[in-house]
Amino acid sequence: MSVSDTGWPTSALDAATTAFAALTVEPDPPLVLDCAALRADTGLPRRVMALPALRDWLLRHPRAYTARDVVWRELIRRARLDGPHWVVGAVGMALPALRQYAARLCEGYDGDSADVDAEILTGFLTALRDRVDLAKDAPYASLCRAAWRAGHELRLRQRAYWPVEDIENVAAGPRTPKAPYGHPDLLVRRAVTLGVLDPEDEQAYIDVRLGRRAIEPIAAAIGISVDALRMRLSRIDGRIADALADGLLTGVASPQTLAHLRTQAQRRGQRRAGRATARRDTIPAPAMAAA
Repeated sequence: MSVSDTGWPTSALDAATTAFAALTVEPDPPLVLDCAALRADTGLPRRVMALPALRDWLLRHPRAYTARDVVWRELIRRARLDGPHWVVGAVGMALPALRQYAARLCEGYDGDSADVDAEILTGFLTALRDRVDLAKDAPYASLCRAAWRAGHELRLRQRAYWPVEDIENVAAGPRTPKAPYGHPDLLVRRAVTLGVLDPEDEQAYIDVRLGRRAIEPIAAAIGISVDALRMRLSRIDGRIADALADGLLTGVASPQTLAHLRTQAQRRGQRRAGRATARRDTIPAPAMAAA
């Protein structure tokens, strides 16, 4: 029976189940992983596996921590770089855990259980898209924690509202506005103006450090490796920390300091240009067409 025969599910998790099933139908499922191409020490079967079969294998081997980490790093990477069908695939692989969370969080819940499903899925997708750092251990556990927190916060919000007899006479306490110079975006903009941060790195730094976006798509868009971008951002962290400690980002910089920062920025640009030229020189020229 097709989805059009029954209508699209109203629950987010039910909809994810339907979409996952549609993308992994036999005999030629489009979502497969070549486990033989992954790390050799995982214990995974050394063959191409459809995602439902791989999910079943992981469920039967709950202590296969290395295998789980390797599989989920690959799933997250593909979800970030290879299109929305891999997002559906990652959600489908996590559905047993997500449904378990939904069942626990719906116990005693007075609202619509579909709201809990939606919050859990939203938390999972947010972490999948941006929050989970693939350089750290247990990426699947991080995804699951994000999903649980999102659903749990919905339950907390249900208890956060209390009836007030005369809301118009309930005065809010005084609030002191924050100093504008303390806003992170403005500090980054001043760092660019001073030469602490190179203009071509500004958006990547804002996206990763302030926006907590996933680093893989950003590195791909820039055209460098993830490791190279990590090292670049780490060096920027150090320069910004020094500038903050010296008061450069919140105070007035002397002409001598400005000249020094500009000289350092020029040297970074020259080194970067040299590395780019070296990379181009190592790429073999295309073969000449036969006459």
